[in-house]
Amino acid sequence: MSAENGVSQDSATVSRANVRWPGPGAVVRLERTHRRLLRRRLGVDVVERSPSGRVRVPPGRLAPAAVAALRSAVGTAHVRTDAADRLARAGGMSYLDLLHRRDDDTVDAPDAVVVPATHDEVVAVLGACEEHGIAVVPYGGGTSVVGGLGAGPDRCAITLDLSRMNALVDVDEVSQTATMQPGVTGPDAERLLGEQGLTLGHFPQSWECSTVGGWVATRSAGQLSTGVGRIDDLVVALRVATPRGTLELGRGPRSAAGPDLRELFVGSEGALGVITEVRLRVRPASTVVRYLGWSFPDFAAGLAAVRRLRQDDVAPDLLRLSDETETAVTLDLAGRPGRALRAYQRMRGHVGGCLVITGWEGTSNTTIRARRALADSVLRAEGGVPLGERVGESWLHGRYGAPYLRDALLDASLLAETLETAADWSSLAELHATVVGVLERTLSDLDTPPVVMAHVSHAYPTGASLYITVIARRLDDDPAGQWWAAKRAALEAITDLGATITHHHAVGADHRPWMTDEVGALGVEVLRAVKRTVDPAGILNPAVLIPPGE
Repeated sequence: MSAENGVSQDSATVSRANVRWPGPGAVVRLERTHRRLLRRRLGVDVVERSPSGRVRVPPGRLAPAAVAALRSAVGTAHVRTDAADRLARAGGMSYLDLLHRRDDDTVDAPDAVVVPATHDEVVAVLGACEEHGIAVVPYGGGTSVVGGLGAGPDRCAITLDLSRMNALVDVDEVSQTATMQPGVTGPDAERLLGEQGLTLGHFPQSWECSTVGGWVATRSAGQLSTGVGRIDDLVVALRVATPRGTLELGRGPRSAAGPDLRELFVGSEGALGVITEVRLRVRPASTVVRYLGWSFPDFAAGLAAVRRLRQDDVAPDLLRLSDETETAVTLDLAGRPGRALRAYQRMRGHVGGCLVITGWEGTSNTTIRARRALADSVLRAEGGVPLGERVGESWLHGRYGAPYLRDALLDASLLAETLETAADWSSLAELHATVVGVLERTLSDLDTPPVVMAHVSHAYPTGASLYITVIARRLDDDPAGQWWAAKRAALEAITDLGATITHHHAVGADHRPWMTDEVGALGVEVLRAVKRTVDPAGILNPAVLIPPGE
């Protein structure tokens, strides 16, 4: 059966797609070192199977009048309703998202993909969707790992693909700011700024395919955040489209004109408005780059060193501390160089030690040498042993590689996922031990004992983030329930200890049940009140951030 205006209302069977990390890297296969490590730590002999076959995509549910209104807003060519286009924009990159698209026979998908080119077109799309009761899910690079890109299977919804809004609008070289549209990807941002001798300096692990708008909407933290700041530290001004109209926020370097309304929309995950333009702080492009490795006898000693670097205000731009397990896995996977480093650690008394990576970027050798000297003196005083530039450069070379390796682990029918949090220095060691222990016990109780490893990668004067990776044999009869049991237990432990439910992955749908723990019942009511004001029909990304009312 066909719908009016040529919009198919039949379900379609299409090739399985959107099952791997969307970056430009090649498909990764598990190497001998990976297989040996998995056999020793998990007791599994892996067989890789790439997802294939065909899946059913349910029919679109948009009424002909709604399709006509959307086409009027952005042009017929930019309203895509065929099953393949809808599947390509179906959800994000969490383990649960990927399980659904890799394994299920029927895959949830938006009812259409709408691709505006201007702020005014976004406003028009929001008006059409409000009139017709259609949910709107803004989409940048599709890299959400917290269920941030779905309205739910029972809600008629469009994906608002912002990829055509990909321009560098303006550069103020005197003020060192740049204004960009939300669909600018990480590589394009650096290319466009680099042509003028500038850099944003924001390099999250998703940098190859995530976007400026997505970073701002989720409070992204780049790998250089210790020195450069998170994306929210770089935001100067915003333009936001809402169903009620447009907001222009941000005047001057600082303002005392009441609460900073930018903070309502930075991190709002598209639930309060669609960011259509953002002005960001930039700086001269780096011409001097130095990355080094250090060894510490244990995680506690490394934490003390990282804390002192930050509190003494001598921290490098990149500062990353791996715990004992992550260090051991890293060295195992490095092969012969890893064995040599482990032997050197033992010789220096660091049996089972921890790796620290430090990185500096700038425009002056003299300045970086001076900064390094200050930091090196702290690291040595706290028991650190330098491992040289080769270790740091090895990390730098593979900085974006983990998501591709996760694809290979999923091909091998393994559970592979991450979670993150942050806490004060006084409770960070306890948080690490507790959350790692909870994950190990929960998954072991399901007869799938895991490898759980962690690192600190964003440090502040008062505390730091904690990023945890979990790998385990997949429980084939209920893989989603297996991970939910582990993550639920971890989040309960995190909230019990007073840590945050997310440092930089955002809330999405996955963390939304814990938002009341994070901000309190009254805080949730404040968010609901703001949403009622800017989005009275509740069409904007309705499944994320704000817990539903009673």
